[in-house]
Amino acid sequence: KSSVGSSSSASCKSRKHKERASVWNLRELGLSDLGTQQLDELVNRVLPHLSPQEAPLAFGGQTAWRTSHLSTHSFFHNKHGEEDISQYISISHQLHPSPLQSVCTDLQYWPALVQTRGFKTLRSKTRRLQSAFERPADSEGFTPSFMKHVKGVEEAKNELQEVVEFLKNPQKFTALGGKLPKGVLLVGPPGTGKTLLARAVAGEAEVPFYYASGSEFDEMFVGVGASRIRNLFREAKANAPCVIFIDELDSVGGKRIESPMHPYSRQTINQLLAEMDGFKPNEGVIIIGATNFPEALDNALIRPGRFDMQVTVPKPDVKGRTEILNWYLKKIKVDPSEKLESANIIARGTVGFSGADLENLVNQAALKAAVDGKDMVTMKELEFAKDKILMGPERRSAEIDDKNKRITAYHESGHAIVAFYTKDAMPINKATIMPRGPSLGHVSMLPENDRWSETRSQLLAQMDVSMGGRVAEEIIFGHDYITTGASSDFDSATRIAKMMVTRYGMCEKLGIMTYTDLSAQSPETQAAVEQEIRVLLKESYERAKALLKSHAKEHKNLADALLMYETLDAKEIQLVLEGKTLETR
Repeated sequence: KSSVGSSSSASCKSRKHKERASVWNLRELGLSDLGTQQLDELVNRVLPHLSPQEAPLAFGGQTAWRTSHLSTHSFFHNKHGEEDISQYISISHQLHPSPLQSVCTDLQYWPALVQTRGFKTLRSKTRRLQSAFERPADSEGFTPSFMKHVKGVEEAKNELQEVVEFLKNPQKFTALGGKLPKGVLLVGPPGTGKTLLARAVAGEAEVPFYYASGSEFDEMFVGVGASRIRNLFREAKANAPCVIFIDELDSVGGKRIESPMHPYSRQTINQLLAEMDGFKPNEGVIIIGATNFPEALDNALIRPGRFDMQVTVPKPDVKGRTEILNWYLKKIKVDPSEKLESANIIARGTVGFSGADLENLVNQAALKAAVDGKDMVTMKELEFAKDKILMGPERRSAEIDDKNKRITAYHESGHAIVAFYTKDAMPINKATIMPRGPSLGHVSMLPENDRWSETRSQLLAQMDVSMGGRVAEEIIFGHDYITTGASSDFDSATRIAKMMVTRYGMCEKLGIMTYTDLSAQSPETQAAVEQEIRVLLKESYERAKALLKSHAKEHKNLADALLMYETLDAKEIQLVLEGKTLETR
C-alpha cells in the first residue's frame, strides 16, 4: 500500500504491479477501501493492543468494529427474517473461511463481522458445469454426460459424435486445412433430450461446459444482455476448447424487427452474431443451441459459419421408446417376470411419446402401485398410467346403469371382434367398459412396429374396425336403439376415406390426382369426391356387419366377459374367443 499516492513516473509499471497485488490481498480481507494511514492506524491500534481483558463484547453490545450498511441488523432481518445474526455469522465463517477469520481464530478471544454478501451489477448468470472427469459419481449410477446413457435418439447421437471428435482431437482436422465448426443447432419437440445431448457432448469430449438459458440475456436495462454475451464468450475463450450451450435459443436469437417501442432490442442478438462469427475469429469454442421453434430464429444466426450443423432430435420410434422405458424401469421396483414384456407392450402403445412423457408414465405407475399398497410395479399399473395420460383418469363417480353398460359392452366387443378377425387390422391390446375421459369404454390396438406408410388394405381394415361398434348396436338392439357412442368412430372412418380419395390416389373413379382444396374444384368434382367417400364408408359398414353376423357366438361371449370383468387384456380376449373359461379374479 506504500506505493499508493506516489507520483514517480520512472517505476510506474512496477508500482502498478505492486498496487494490484496489494489491493487483491486486501480485498480478500475485506479492507480494500482503507487508505495507507487508516491501514497503519488499524494495525497499530487493534491487533497489537487487544488482550483478553480488552476483548470486545458479544454481538449486540459495544464492539471494536463498526458494521457496514450491508451487514446491519436490518439487512439480515430483511434477508433472513431474524434479528440475531451471530449464529448466521458463525455458520457463514465455518462454510466460507477467510484470511481475516484465520487471524481471529489465532487470537481466540475477539469476534469480527465479515461481509458475506455484496452487490455487483451486470453480473453474468452463466453457469459453468464441471467436465466429466471432475464431476463426482452420481448416487444413482447415472451420469448424463456420456453418450451411452442417451437413449432413443441414435441418429442425433451419430451426428454429434463428429463434434466430439473435433473437441477431442482438433489437430486431426486442422492439419488438412479444415476449420472447427462454430455451432450446432438442436431442433426438436419438447422433452426429446436436446439438453441431455448437449451435456453428453461436453462430457464425452471432457471439456468445460457453459450453460445459459436464452431468457437470461433478456433484461429491461439497455446493454445488459449484450454485456452478458461478451462476458460469457470472454470466459469461454479463456478455457478453450469448450462448449457453450444456450437453451431456448429463440428467446435471444429471434428475428430482428424494426420497433419504435424497443429501439435497443437488437443489441443482444447483434452481440451474439459478432461473437460467433464477427471481425475477430472465434476458435475452439463450440456453441450448441436448442430450440423448439427453428423458424423463429434470425436468418443471420442460422447461416453457415455460425450454426454450421442443424441436428433434428425427433420423438423416439418403437425401438427407442423400448430402450427409454427399460432405462427408467431400472430405477423402480418392477415385477421381474413382466419387466421385458411390459416395456415392449407399452412402447408399442405410446406412439408419439417423448422421453419426458415416458419418464412421467413410469413415475405415474410407481405412484399408482404405492397408492394400492403393492411392493412392486406390474403391467396393470403401467397400463393404468398409459391410459390416464392418453384418455384422462377413470371416472369412478360416473355410474352406468345396467342398460347402458350392456350397450357399451356389446359396442366395444363389436370393435374387438372385427379387429380380431380382420386380416390387416392391428392386434388388440385391451378392451374395457370403464368410463375414462369422454368415453364410456374403449378398445386399444397396438401396431407391431411404427408405421411410416400404410397399404390400402390396412386403411380399409381401420375403417372396418371403426364401424364395428355401431354395427354391433344395430344387430343386437335394433335400429331404433342405436346410440351416439359411435360419433368419434365415424369421424375416424370418414377422415381415412377422405384422405384415400383426395390425397392418396386410392380411388379408381377419380384417379391418381390430389384435391387439397375442394372449394377450388368444380361442383361436379366435389360431388364425385363426396360420392366416392360415401361408397367407401358404406362398403366398410357392410363388411363389418357380415363379419359380426358370422361370429355372433364369439361376440356374445366377449360381451358377457366384459360385463363380468369390465377390463380384458389381449390374452384374455383370445381365450374368450377360443371358447375357453377365464380364471376367476
